[in-house]
Amino acid sequence: MTYVHQELAQGRWKQLSFVEQMANVGSEIERTIAWREKGKPDISRRAFERALELLDLTIANVTDFAKLKELLRVREALADHFVFDNEYHSTDESWQRYFRFFLFASRGNR
Repeated sequence: MTYVHQELAQGRWKQLSFVEQMANVGSEIERTIAWREKGKPDISRRAFERALELLDLTIANVTDFAKLKELLRVREALADHFVFDNEYHSTDESWQRYFRFFLFASRGNR
């Protein structure tokens, strides 16, 4: 598989805490939303693909079943919202709120 985040995929991602990983996923989701609002669907799609790549790297390292279950549902709901029919009725704002907690927590760890 070819990764956009080559260095992270080669092991650096594992060095980040779970909270830092999720904050990085959230940053890509923020970019996805911002580019879509600016009318740049191609750039928005690429940001979303990067978000999924980072989320997949996180999922690949999870050993806790409850956390894995949560992450897989997040991935499914993100795809539903940004790519498919939004059957879960999520909003950009709900995703921003979800990931904002990780951002705040990651800043508190520094």
